[in-house]
Amino acid sequence: MIQEKVKSIVSKKIIKILGDDLVEHTDAIAVEEPLEISISVLNADSPITNKSISITMRTPGHDRDLALGFLFTEGIIIASHQISRVILDENSINVQLNNSEEIDLSKLERHFYTSSSCGVCGKASIEALKTVCRLPSSPSDFLIEKNLIKSFPGILQQQQNIFNNTGGIHAAALFNTQGQLINVREDVGRHNALDKLIGHSLQQEQLPLNRHLLFLSGRASFELIQKAAMAGIHFIMAVGAPSSLAVELALDHDITLIGFLSETRYNIYTGANRIKI
Repeated sequence: MIQEKVKSIVSKKIIKILGDDLVEHTDAIAVEEPLEISISVLNADSPITNKSISITMRTPGHDRDLALGFLFTEGIIIASHQISRVILDENSINVQLNNSEEIDLSKLERHFYTSSSCGVCGKASIEALKTVCRLPSSPSDFLIEKNLIKSFPGILQQQQNIFNNTGGIHAAALFNTQGQLINVREDVGRHNALDKLIGHSLQQEQLPLNRHLLFLSGRASFELIQKAAMAGIHFIMAVGAPSSLAVELALDHDITLIGFLSETRYNIYTGANRIKI
């Protein structure tokens, strides 16, 4: 695997206004750059080469995780054995897939453009969001102590290296049912941070994540719940509010959904049966 050489933070000279005072200051800013994701399908009757399927604005770093997580949450691939090779070249990445029979080529007829603020921009219609999860259903009958949940924001904050330096980035984190942090990814895009997290789990052959807890540093939007459902996640916590579609989707997929999580409070929107109150 090629080691990524990335720069996630840049320093810029700025002017701060503090009361009536003007102060020159060097500030840390999170990097945002485009990443073009393309695929090549090998061993096909008509091989597909370097077909561009997405341009996403992201924070450089863990680009392999991002690309593979995106392909998984969009339903194009389902397992790591479908990946032959990944070629990364600064702001572009090509994923070579080795088994066309197991790849949903119909997904390639869609054209994607994703920005750092919206994970579903550019999709042809709302119907395109209804990605079918191809993972087998798995039990998720666990109980989480209600006070344990309030400890997660503090744990995540200690691990958000880029956020702690810039204040301008999102995070997605996985915990186990004992409250231990398993992994965390950061990005200027909420959906990118989650794709990076899921992409890493895909490569580690940890899917489905039916016995893991997902913590989001921002709001719980529809596309984030959809991506989590694709990975088999049944427990989602967010610092911000959920949308109405997010709540509906959580109900449909038997997901516990928590919003406005802090070290002192949170709201339970769905799936209270998994929380020991």
